[in-house]
Amino acid sequence: MSVSSLITQNFRNLSGKKIVFHPDLNFFIGDNGSGKSSLLEALFYLGHGKSFRTTKTETLVSFDHEQFVANITDNQDRRMGISRNVFTSQTEIRVDGQRQSRLSDLAKNIAVQIVTPESFKLFFGGPKERRRFIDLGLFHVKHDFAKQWRDFSKVLKQRNAGIRSLMEPGLRRYWTELFCQHSELVAQSRQEYINEFIDELNVWLGLLLPSIADEIAVQYSRGWNKKRQLLDVLDENEDKELKYGSSLYGAHKFDVKFILHKNPIDFQLSRGQQKLFLLALTFAQAKLIEKVKRVKPILLIDDIGAELDTRSRGLVSDAIKELNCQVILTAIDKLVLAPLVPDDENYQMFHVEHGEISAMSE
Repeated sequence: MSVSSLITQNFRNLSGKKIVFHPDLNFFIGDNGSGKSSLLEALFYLGHGKSFRTTKTETLVSFDHEQFVANITDNQDRRMGISRNVFTSQTEIRVDGQRQSRLSDLAKNIAVQIVTPESFKLFFGGPKERRRFIDLGLFHVKHDFAKQWRDFSKVLKQRNAGIRSLMEPGLRRYWTELFCQHSELVAQSRQEYINEFIDELNVWLGLLLPSIADEIAVQYSRGWNKKRQLLDVLDENEDKELKYGSSLYGAHKFDVKFILHKNPIDFQLSRGQQKLFLLALTFAQAKLIEKVKRVKPILLIDDIGAELDTRSRGLVSDAIKELNCQVILTAIDKLVLAPLVPDDENYQMFHVEHGEISAMSE
Protein backbone atom coordinates (compact mmCIF):
# COMPACT_ATOMS: atom_id res chain seq x y z
CA MET A 1 0.00 0.00 0.00
CA SER A 2 0.91 3.65 -0.07
CA VAL A 3 -0.49 6.59 1.84
CA SER A 4 -2.49 8.89 -0.42
CA SER A 5 -3.30 11.49 2.20
CA LEU A 6 -2.89 12.29 5.89
CA ILE A 7 -5.03 14.51 8.10
CA THR A 8 -4.14 15.18 11.74
CA GLN A 9 -5.86 17.07 14.49
CA ASN A 10 -4.05 18.48 17.53
CA PHE A 11 -0.99 16.31 16.81
CA ARG A 12 2.19 18.07 18.00
CA ASN A 13 2.63 21.32 16.06
CA LEU A 14 1.12 20.08 12.78
CA SER A 15 -1.44 22.45 11.31
CA GLY A 16 -3.93 19.70 10.48
CA LYS A 17 -4.10 20.60 6.80
CA LYS A 18 -4.56 17.63 4.47
CA ILE A 19 -1.28 16.34 2.99
CA VAL A 20 -1.44 14.53 -0.35
CA PHE A 21 1.53 12.21 -0.93
CA HIS A 22 3.21 10.86 -4.02
CA PRO A 23 2.80 7.06 -4.18
CA ASP A 24 6.55 6.49 -4.52
CA LEU A 25 8.94 9.16 -3.27
CA ASN A 26 8.34 12.16 -1.01
CA PHE A 27 10.80 14.75 0.33
CA PHE A 28 10.05 17.07 3.27
CA ILE A 29 12.41 20.01 3.79
CA GLY A 30 12.51 22.30 6.80
CA ASP A 31 14.56 23.58 9.71
CA ASN A 32 14.91 21.70 12.97
CA GLY A 33 11.71 22.01 14.96
CA SER A 34 9.62 22.87 11.90
CA GLY A 35 7.44 19.76 12.13
CA LYS A 36 9.17 17.27 9.82
CA SER A 37 9.68 14.66 12.51
CA SER A 38 6.13 15.24 13.80
CA LEU A 39 4.81 14.29 10.37
CA LEU A 40 6.78 11.04 10.45
CA GLU A 41 5.67 10.49 14.02
CA ALA A 42 2.00 10.69 13.05
CA LEU A 43 2.48 8.09 10.32
CA PHE A 44 4.50 5.89 12.66
CA TYR A 45 1.81 6.13 15.34
CA LEU A 46 -0.73 4.79 12.88
CA GLY A 47 1.44 1.76 12.19
CA HIS A 48 2.58 1.04 15.74
CA GLY A 49 0.20 2.69 18.18
CA LYS A 50 3.09 4.52 19.80
CA SER A 51 5.68 7.21 19.15
CA PHE A 52 9.27 6.58 18.12
CA ARG A 53 10.33 9.74 19.98
CA THR A 54 8.78 9.47 23.44
CA THR A 55 6.91 7.20 25.82
CA LYS A 56 5.00 10.20 27.21
CA THR A 57 1.84 10.18 25.11
CA GLU A 58 0.64 13.44 26.64
CA THR A 59 3.42 15.29 24.80
CA LEU A 60 1.94 14.33 21.43
CA VAL A 61 -1.17 16.47 21.81
CA SER A 62 -0.91 20.15 20.97
CA PHE A 63 -1.08 22.73 23.72
CA ASP A 64 -4.38 23.11 25.59
CA HIS A 65 -6.01 20.04 24.01
CA GLU A 66 -6.86 16.61 25.40
CA GLN A 67 -7.05 14.47 22.27
CA PHE A 68 -5.16 14.02 19.03
CA VAL A 69 -6.29 12.31 15.84
CA ALA A 70 -4.39 10.90 12.85
CA ASN A 71 -6.21 9.61 9.76
CA ILE A 72 -4.92 8.32 6.44
CA THR A 73 -6.43 7.26 3.14
CA ASP A 74 -4.43 4.70 1.18
CA ASN A 75 -4.08 4.15 -2.56
CA GLN A 76 -7.08 1.79 -2.50
CA ASP A 77 -9.29 4.41 -0.81
CA ARG A 78 -9.30 2.59 2.51
CA ARG A 79 -9.54 4.90 5.50
CA MET A 80 -7.61 4.19 8.69
CA GLY A 81 -7.39 6.32 11.78
CA ILE A 82 -6.53 6.47 15.43
CA SER A 83 -7.43 8.94 18.17
CA ARG A 84 -6.07 9.13 21.69
CA ASN A 85 -7.29 11.04 24.73
CA VAL A 86 -4.12 11.64 26.72
CA PHE A 87 -5.97 12.24 29.98
CA THR A 88 -8.34 9.26 29.95
CA SER A 89 -5.95 7.05 27.90
CA GLN A 90 -8.91 6.10 25.71
CA THR A 91 -7.87 5.00 22.23
CA GLU A 92 -10.23 4.65 19.28
CA ILE A 93 -9.17 2.76 16.17
CA ARG A 94 -11.14 2.74 12.93
CA VAL A 95 -10.67 0.98 9.59
CA ASP A 96 -13.09 2.05 6.84
CA GLY A 97 -15.36 3.56 9.45
CA GLN A 98 -15.57 0.37 11.51
CA ARG A 99 -14.34 0.52 15.07
CA GLN A 100 -11.57 -1.96 15.86
CA SER A 101 -10.65 -3.35 19.25
CA ARG A 102 -6.90 -3.94 18.88
CA LEU A 103 -3.94 -2.03 17.52
CA SER A 104 -2.97 -5.13 15.57
CA ASP A 105 -6.17 -4.70 13.53
CA LEU A 106 -4.72 -1.41 12.31
CA ALA A 107 -1.10 -2.51 12.08
CA LYS A 108 -1.87 -5.47 9.81
CA ASN A 109 -3.11 -2.96 7.20
CA ILE A 110 -0.15 -0.59 7.37
CA ALA A 111 3.49 -1.64 7.72
CA VAL A 112 5.56 1.40 8.71
CA GLN A 113 9.32 1.22 9.12
CA ILE A 114 11.54 4.08 10.15
CA VAL A 115 15.19 5.11 10.29
CA THR A 116 15.96 8.03 12.62
CA PRO A 117 18.95 9.13 14.71
CA GLU A 118 17.35 7.00 17.46
CA SER A 119 17.67 3.91 15.27
CA PHE A 120 21.32 3.63 16.25
CA LYS A 121 19.97 2.06 19.44
CA LEU A 122 19.76 -1.08 17.34
CA PHE A 123 23.53 -1.26 17.91
CA PHE A 124 23.94 0.42 21.29
CA GLY A 125 20.59 -0.14 23.01
CA GLY A 126 21.00 -3.82 23.87
CA PRO A 127 19.07 -6.95 22.89
CA LYS A 128 15.65 -5.39 23.50
CA GLU A 129 16.03 -3.05 20.50
CA ARG A 130 17.12 -5.87 18.20
CA ARG A 131 14.27 -8.09 19.39
CA ARG A 132 11.79 -5.34 18.59
CA PHE A 133 13.23 -4.91 15.09
CA ILE A 134 13.18 -8.61 14.23
CA ASP A 135 9.70 -9.23 15.66
CA LEU A 136 8.31 -6.30 13.68
CA GLY A 137 9.33 -8.07 10.49
CA LEU A 138 8.04 -11.39 11.75
CA PHE A 139 4.64 -9.91 12.51
CA HIS A 140 4.19 -8.97 8.85
CA VAL A 141 6.06 -11.81 7.13
CA LYS A 142 5.02 -14.85 9.19
CA HIS A 143 1.25 -14.64 9.40
CA ASP A 144 0.93 -17.04 12.34
CA PHE A 145 3.63 -15.38 14.42
CA ALA A 146 1.32 -12.89 16.13
CA LYS A 147 -0.74 -15.74 17.60
CA GLN A 148 2.39 -17.71 18.49
CA TRP A 149 3.75 -14.72 20.38
CA ARG A 150 0.49 -14.02 22.19
CA ASP A 151 0.23 -17.65 23.31
CA PHE A 152 3.86 -17.67 24.40
CA SER A 153 3.47 -14.41 26.32
CA LYS A 154 0.49 -15.77 28.25
CA VAL A 155 2.43 -18.87 29.28
CA LEU A 156 5.49 -16.77 30.19
CA LYS A 157 3.33 -14.57 32.40
CA GLN A 158 1.86 -17.61 34.17
CA ARG A 159 5.26 -19.21 34.66
CA ASN A 160 6.77 -16.01 36.06
CA ALA A 161 3.84 -15.65 38.45
CA GLY A 162 4.42 -19.22 39.59
CA ILE A 163 8.12 -18.57 40.16
CA ARG A 164 7.44 -15.45 42.23
CA SER A 165 4.67 -17.06 44.31
CA LEU A 166 6.62 -20.30 44.86
CA MET A 167 3.83 -22.23 43.17
CA GLU A 168 3.43 -25.90 44.11
CA PRO A 169 6.23 -27.79 42.27
CA GLY A 170 3.92 -30.04 40.26
CA LEU A 171 1.94 -27.11 38.89
CA ARG A 172 5.09 -25.11 38.22
CA ARG A 173 6.41 -28.09 36.27
CA TYR A 174 3.28 -28.04 34.11
CA TRP A 175 3.83 -24.39 33.20
CA THR A 176 7.55 -25.01 32.61
CA GLU A 177 6.89 -27.80 30.12
CA LEU A 178 4.25 -25.74 28.34
CA PHE A 179 6.66 -22.79 28.33
CA CYS A 180 9.31 -24.95 26.63
CA GLN A 181 6.86 -26.06 23.93
CA HIS A 182 5.87 -22.50 23.08
CA SER A 183 9.49 -21.30 23.23
CA GLU A 184 10.45 -23.91 20.65
CA LEU A 185 7.65 -22.82 18.30
CA VAL A 186 8.57 -19.13 18.54
CA ALA A 187 12.29 -19.85 18.20
CA GLN A 188 11.70 -21.95 15.08
CA SER A 189 9.67 -19.18 13.43
CA ARG A 190 12.41 -16.68 14.26
CA GLN A 191 15.11 -18.97 12.87
CA GLU A 192 13.22 -19.35 9.60
CA TYR A 193 12.76 -15.60 9.36
CA ILE A 194 16.41 -14.87 10.21
CA ASN A 195 17.54 -17.23 7.43
CA GLU A 196 15.36 -15.37 4.92
CA PHE A 197 16.45 -12.03 6.34
CA ILE A 198 20.17 -12.82 6.00
CA ASP A 199 19.74 -13.73 2.32
CA GLU A 200 17.88 -10.48 1.65
CA LEU A 201 20.29 -8.39 3.76
CA ASN A 202 23.24 -9.57 1.66
CA VAL A 203 21.60 -8.04 -1.40
CA TRP A 204 21.27 -4.61 0.23
CA LEU A 205 24.72 -4.72 1.79
CA GLY A 206 26.06 -5.28 -1.71
CA LEU A 207 24.37 -2.05 -2.80
CA LEU A 208 25.08 0.13 0.24
CA LEU A 209 28.35 -1.24 1.71
CA PRO A 210 29.92 -3.16 -1.19
CA SER A 211 33.50 -3.00 0.14
CA ILE A 212 32.69 -4.95 3.33
CA ALA A 213 29.44 -6.75 2.46
CA ASP A 214 31.07 -10.18 2.26
CA GLU A 215 32.70 -9.78 5.67
CA ILE A 216 29.51 -9.06 7.66
CA ALA A 217 27.77 -11.89 9.49
CA VAL A 218 24.50 -12.14 11.43
CA GLN A 219 24.37 -14.39 14.49
CA TYR A 220 21.06 -15.52 15.98
CA SER A 221 20.83 -16.68 19.59
CA ARG A 222 17.45 -18.27 20.38
CA GLY A 223 17.55 -17.48 24.12
CA TRP A 224 19.26 -20.59 25.44
CA ASN A 225 22.25 -22.77 24.50
CA LYS A 226 21.70 -24.11 20.99
CA LYS A 227 23.22 -27.46 21.97
CA ARG A 228 20.90 -27.99 24.92
CA GLN A 229 17.23 -28.70 25.45
CA LEU A 230 15.47 -25.76 27.09
CA LEU A 231 13.88 -27.99 29.73
CA ASP A 232 17.32 -29.21 30.83
CA VAL A 233 18.61 -25.64 31.01
CA LEU A 234 15.64 -24.57 33.15
CA ASP A 235 16.00 -27.57 35.48
CA GLU A 236 19.67 -26.75 36.05
CA ASN A 237 18.88 -23.10 36.77
CA GLU A 238 15.74 -23.53 38.87
CA ASP A 239 17.31 -22.08 42.02
CA LYS A 240 18.66 -19.12 40.07
CA GLU A 241 15.24 -18.35 38.60
CA LEU A 242 13.58 -18.64 42.00
CA LYS A 243 16.11 -16.14 43.33
CA TYR A 244 15.49 -13.63 40.53
CA GLY A 245 11.75 -14.26 40.32
CA SER A 246 11.48 -14.61 36.54
CA SER A 247 12.25 -16.85 33.56
CA LEU A 248 15.89 -16.28 32.64
CA TYR A 249 15.97 -18.46 29.53
CA GLY A 250 13.56 -18.93 26.66
CA ALA A 251 12.33 -17.37 23.44
CA HIS A 252 11.86 -13.96 25.12
CA LYS A 253 15.64 -13.76 25.62
CA PHE A 254 16.68 -14.17 21.99
CA ASP A 255 19.21 -11.84 20.40
CA VAL A 256 20.69 -11.05 17.00
CA LYS A 257 24.25 -9.82 16.69
CA PHE A 258 25.91 -8.15 13.71
CA ILE A 259 29.53 -9.17 13.30
CA LEU A 260 32.40 -7.79 11.23
CA HIS A 261 35.77 -9.53 11.37
CA LYS A 262 34.50 -11.61 14.32
CA ASN A 263 33.77 -8.49 16.41
CA PRO A 264 30.59 -6.43 17.00
CA ILE A 265 29.98 -4.22 14.00
CA ASP A 266 29.25 -1.01 15.92
CA PHE A 267 32.85 -0.66 17.15
CA GLN A 268 34.34 -1.00 13.67
CA LEU A 269 32.22 1.17 11.41
CA SER A 270 32.19 4.93 11.06
CA ARG A 271 28.96 6.76 11.85
CA GLY A 272 28.21 7.05 8.14
CA GLN A 273 28.80 3.33 7.59
CA GLN A 274 26.58 2.55 10.57
CA LYS A 275 23.76 4.54 8.99
CA LEU A 276 24.21 2.72 5.68
CA PHE A 277 24.07 -0.56 7.59
CA LEU A 278 20.88 0.56 9.35
CA LEU A 279 19.38 1.38 5.96
CA ALA A 280 20.44 -2.03 4.61
CA LEU A 281 18.72 -3.74 7.56
CA THR A 282 15.57 -1.68 7.06
CA PHE A 283 15.49 -2.13 3.28
CA ALA A 284 15.95 -5.89 3.68
CA GLN A 285 13.06 -6.09 6.10
CA ALA A 286 10.87 -3.89 3.90
CA LYS A 287 11.58 -6.14 0.92
CA LEU A 288 10.65 -9.27 2.86
CA ILE A 289 7.39 -7.63 3.90
CA GLU A 290 6.68 -6.66 0.29
CA LYS A 291 7.41 -10.18 -0.97
CA VAL A 292 4.63 -11.76 1.07
CA LYS A 293 2.24 -9.24 -0.61
CA ARG A 294 0.17 -8.93 2.53
CA VAL A 295 0.86 -5.23 2.81
CA LYS A 296 3.40 -3.07 1.01
CA PRO A 297 5.62 -1.25 3.53
CA ILE A 298 5.98 2.49 3.97
CA LEU A 299 9.55 3.57 4.68
CA LEU A 300 10.27 6.72 6.71
CA ILE A 301 13.80 8.18 6.83
CA ASP A 302 14.37 11.15 9.12
CA ASP A 303 17.22 13.58 8.38
CA ILE A 304 18.65 11.65 5.43
CA GLY A 305 21.60 14.00 5.14
CA ALA A 306 22.99 13.38 8.63
CA GLU A 307 26.19 11.28 8.65
CA LEU A 308 26.03 10.62 4.88
CA ASP A 309 28.34 12.27 2.36
CA THR A 310 27.36 12.88 -1.28
CA ARG A 311 28.64 9.48 -2.44
CA SER A 312 26.75 7.65 0.29
CA ARG A 313 23.54 9.51 -0.53
CA GLY A 314 24.03 8.42 -4.12
CA LEU A 315 24.24 4.78 -2.99
CA VAL A 316 21.04 5.27 -1.00
CA SER A 317 19.33 6.72 -4.07
CA ASP A 318 20.31 3.69 -6.16
CA ALA A 319 19.06 1.36 -3.44
CA ILE A 320 15.70 3.16 -3.13
CA LYS A 321 15.13 2.58 -6.85
CA GLU A 322 15.20 -1.15 -6.14
CA LEU A 323 12.52 -0.92 -3.45
CA ASN A 324 8.86 -1.48 -4.21
CA CYS A 325 7.43 0.72 -1.47
CA GLN A 326 6.55 4.29 -0.65
CA VAL A 327 9.47 6.29 0.74
CA ILE A 328 9.16 9.48 2.79
CA LEU A 329 12.38 11.37 3.62
CA THR A 330 13.15 14.53 5.57
CA ALA A 331 16.09 16.89 5.27
CA ILE A 332 17.10 20.33 6.50
CA ASP A 333 18.48 21.57 3.19
CA LYS A 334 17.30 20.96 -0.36
CA LEU A 335 20.92 20.75 -1.53
CA VAL A 336 21.38 17.65 0.62
CA LEU A 337 18.72 15.90 -1.46
CA ALA A 338 20.43 16.51 -4.81
CA PRO A 339 21.88 12.97 -5.13
CA LEU A 340 18.50 11.47 -4.16
CA VAL A 341 16.11 13.35 -6.44
CA PRO A 342 15.26 11.21 -9.50
CA ASP A 343 15.64 12.64 -13.01
CA ASP A 344 12.19 11.46 -14.09
CA GLU A 345 10.44 13.85 -11.64
CA ASN A 346 8.52 10.90 -10.21
CA TYR A 347 8.37 12.40 -6.73
CA GLN A 348 6.85 15.18 -4.62
CA MET A 349 8.71 17.75 -2.58
CA PHE A 350 7.26 19.63 0.41
CA HIS A 351 8.32 22.55 2.57
CA VAL A 352 7.68 22.46 6.31
CA GLU A 353 7.62 25.56 8.51
CA HIS A 354 6.00 25.99 11.93
CA GLY A 355 3.87 22.89 11.36
CA GLU A 356 2.58 24.12 8.01
CA ILE A 357 3.29 21.70 5.16
CA SER A 358 3.00 22.84 1.56
CA ALA A 359 3.87 21.21 -1.76
CA MET A 360 6.79 22.78 -3.62
CA SER A 361 6.89 23.32 -7.35
CA GLU A 362 10.18 22.94 -9.11
